[in-house]
Amino acid sequence: MTRRATLAGISVGLLLLGCSVGTRAERDPEPRTASEPTASADGATTAEAVGLLRAGTAFVNQTSYRSDVDIASQITSLSHTDNVNKRLNATITAPGGTIEIRMIDDDVYLKAGQLLRGVGDQWFILDPAQVPAGFALSFAPGRNDSGGSGRLIDAIVAARADGRQITGAIDATRIGVGNGISFRLDPGGVFPDSARRHAFRAMLDTEGRLVSFLMPEASGLPSASLRYSDFGSTVSVVRPAGAVVAPDALYPQLGMGGGG
Repeated sequence: MTRRATLAGISVGLLLLGCSVGTRAERDPEPRTASEPTASADGATTAEAVGLLRAGTAFVNQTSYRSDVDIASQITSLSHTDNVNKRLNATITAPGGTIEIRMIDDDVYLKAGQLLRGVGDQWFILDPAQVPAGFALSFAPGRNDSGGSGRLIDAIVAARADGRQITGAIDATRIGVGNGISFRLDPGGVFPDSARRHAFRAMLDTEGRLVSFLMPEASGLPSASLRYSDFGSTVSVVRPAGAVVAPDALYPQLGMGGGG
């Protein structure tokens, strides 16, 4: 029997899932039902639409930005990222508490609150050598998108562009683990076949930048949204006073495999 896919694990990293929930532009409403049509698109049409989405994320390496991720209004994150100057502030909120992350140059600081077991509620400085590979804490190109749009784009199976809006279908089973939107199953669960053609809608701004990627609740999956904004704004990060070396018990709990 197919089980409902649970919300993403706290894949912290530049992660994401944002604190600012409920700011939706009128032109870009949240999809709500599985009945929303998916695009019927041939290979060339899909390739063109995917190309627009990839070009629409070039800002990640060019300017600062804000990313908000929301999964069913239960797991959210808000990140302010400046990859050029190597600065990031992120706050992840989930049932049971909040995680804060600060990155300055090559230093990564994390405050886990009550969401990670046995580590305490204080600021830690992480050892990069012990951070799991899937917990992407890096300003390196290809690993530095705090919204995780690349994993979504890679999972698209059909898409069509209509002006600045792109609609289509995404294979939710291929989204995988990482920053931003991720899904995992209950133990023993499987994705329904319909999850392989799950509706999505994306929007580009007038400069061609990706500003939203929305997935409705359907196929046993919760609703999920990714939004980008505040391009070019200053990202200020303060080193937390009194940060201590993170205990070994913290690292196995980072990302999808850890302590929820």
